[in-house]
Amino acid sequence: MPTNKTIAVGRIDYANAWPLFHYADQETLSPYGVEIVSRKPAELNRALLNGELAMSAVSSFAYARHSEQYLLLPDLSVSTEGTVHSILLFLKKPLEQVRNGVIALTNTSATSVNLLKVLMSVYLEGNPSYVTMEPDLDTMLEQSDAALLIGDTAIQASWRDTGLQVIDLGEMWHRFTGFGMTYAVVAVRKEAAVLHHEAIAAVLQSMADSKSKSLGELEPLIEHACQTLGGTPAYWRQYFHTLQYDFGERRQQGLRLYFHYAYQLGLLEHEPELAFFE
Repeated sequence: MPTNKTIAVGRIDYANAWPLFHYADQETLSPYGVEIVSRKPAELNRALLNGELAMSAVSSFAYARHSEQYLLLPDLSVSTEGTVHSILLFLKKPLEQVRNGVIALTNTSATSVNLLKVLMSVYLEGNPSYVTMEPDLDTMLEQSDAALLIGDTAIQASWRDTGLQVIDLGEMWHRFTGFGMTYAVVAVRKEAAVLHHEAIAAVLQSMADSKSKSLGELEPLIEHACQTLGGTPAYWRQYFHTLQYDFGERRQQGLRLYFHYAYQLGLLEHEPELAFFE
């Protein structure tokens, strides 16, 4: 049913989330009063928390910190079962030195930053110091032994002939735990789920349809990626095939384990429950 109220919905402004939103467009959702807002993950995390957005794709860690305020949309995520290609640690020193050295962190996401901290502390038994910076590889490495980049910035940096060792955090997490990793989820504020239930349900259906259509025919996304970000069709075809967008029980188990380690390290104040919109 159409509504006159504006319901702001956040879209992650990275290629890895495109399949969830590519066909969930403004024209389709406008009759429900929905406005799509594209931003980087850290900005969406803040906007959902302060009520500027009714629902959004957000980093998994942002959901965990404030899970009592949110419901998750079912079977939607940005995940991998191993290599992710867009969450990368660039090292100018050997890993043995980096794990107790200085690491520059991107300021654009919480999930990846805390995944790195979990891996460094629990898996590698290291104790590095961290500095948070704008995501510029050369500047970051002027002040550190390694630098964490995510999203499109990480992808484009990986194409450069830097001579640096590059570690894929998705692959490292899978090697450590045997589970895949969920980097982003789609969350709705609980009060919005009640006040705008029909509109949120329409967004959920539209995103589910977009996911199915995008994964069934990747060529439009591949072409768009080449035009806007560069790279080759072969690279983007592999990239989108690597990513997973479901959020079934196995995916949820891996995310709960991530939350457990984050809680053990004091990165989270509690281990959140996964509560879903119906």
